[in-house]
Amino acid sequence: MPTAREALLDAALASLSGLPWSAVRMVDVASAAGVSRQTLYNEFGSKEGLARALVRREADAYLQGVERVLAAPSPGSPGGPPSPRRNLAAVAEWTVTQAFTRPVLRALLTGCWGERLPVPRPARAGSRASAVPAQRRADAGVPSPTDLLGLARDRAAAALQDRDGDVRNSCEIVLRLALSYVVAPAPVCGEGQCADPESWSPTTPTITSVIDTIFRVDTTSPRKTIP
Repeated sequence: MPTAREALLDAALASLSGLPWSAVRMVDVASAAGVSRQTLYNEFGSKEGLARALVRREADAYLQGVERVLAAPSPGSPGGPPSPRRNLAAVAEWTVTQAFTRPVLRALLTGCWGERLPVPRPARAGSRASAVPAQRRADAGVPSPTDLLGLARDRAAAALQDRDGDVRNSCEIVLRLALSYVVAPAPVCGEGQCADPESWSPTTPTITSVIDTIFRVDTTSPRKTIP
């Protein structure tokens, strides 16, 4: 059973399907979650605090998903051990699919926040720290697109490190490849298609081929250095 905090975050996220963030009312979020408005304010402090918490949770869910995909049995070999390189291709596809079905995640990855979304504005200087540990973490700030990509890259590099040496740059290139599909969708992403992860299965050989090429490049080459 979800906690009151999780229920409130779920209700706030659900409200965005029909309303812009500016029209979302705290009283309606509390009512949808089945808790009092005071409980909502105790957890988040303000609507801006709720926005930061919502975005923080989305960032955490993305990074947890990256780790889960990296650790899963490799595509095409159910039940077998994970194959780091093939799973890195799966992370790229999963990132693209998730970004198209989760607008807050898409904004986190690209830095493009529309008026319909809860822009995570920084906590006001000098404001009292929240008594809720999870809210203090959210109020401390959410990762920028560069930070989020770096955190995902480091998790991917850690999964590959023991077998492939220093592959940090390769992992970053793969993730940037995924982000290029988020920013400039391929024709396969017609209306409604990206909601189904299976719609991305035809791209697997292409992405896997590109990733294999990336890993064959000399990792010490200046051309591979990420600015």
